[in-house]
Amino acid sequence: MAVLDLFRLDGKLALVTGCRRGIGFAIAEALAGAGADIAGVSRSLEDDGGAIGARVRGLGRRFFAFRCDLADRAALRAWIARLAAELPPIDILVNNAGTILRAPAAEHPDEYWDEVLAANLTAPWILAREIGRTMVARGSGKIIFTASLLSFQGGILVPSYAASKGGVAQLVKALANEWAPHGVNVNAIAPGYIATDNTAALRADPARNAAILARIPAGRWGEPRDLAGAAVFLASRASDYVHGAVLTVDGGWMGR
Repeated sequence: MAVLDLFRLDGKLALVTGCRRGIGFAIAEALAGAGADIAGVSRSLEDDGGAIGARVRGLGRRFFAFRCDLADRAALRAWIARLAAELPPIDILVNNAGTILRAPAAEHPDEYWDEVLAANLTAPWILAREIGRTMVARGSGKIIFTASLLSFQGGILVPSYAASKGGVAQLVKALANEWAPHGVNVNAIAPGYIATDNTAALRADPARNAAILARIPAGRWGEPRDLAGAAVFLASRASDYVHGAVLTVDGGWMGR
């Protein structure tokens, strides 16, 4: 087998959360480009999948569009039941959807904490558990979480986000320890500072923007497409012996 064939995803179905824009959009597009059909979900995804649906279909792959507020636990459970009834088995789960709310720790309200933890940690855990169970039963599957540099660092003004992403990194390891013997790979991508809606406030602050760029060896903000290769790798046979890893894609930030 040629080495590039290890990265092909033909015949696979990937579920990508938060696929409507940003990192989720780029990952869904990359997986489709490698041959996978895509089931995409977002809180405001259009019935036809909108721009990402069109992009996936343009690559010759199928796109299944779903709309769900993943932070609403009742809605999440109802949607998971729909998946089991309406889709073939899911081969690849990309737990990407998330949110961030900023306030100093002493003024960080319970509402911020609850909302961020529900979206960034609880919903991905429930999805991984429910879909991972079926992967374990089949003896194969790939689960990819979106972690963060704040899986390693504390950040500023985002205690709920840092706690959630630290939890994601530990959850990846815990699931990998249990599921690796059953042929299920659980890993994460930790993006660096990527130009998305979540980082708009940082890029709009001249002092913070300059400080961030000064620390990035690559000398620029990342783009969502910079995560495409890592996502295809972790979704494919090329990563079959990779378990419990948190792969940084950060322009060299963590090496400083």
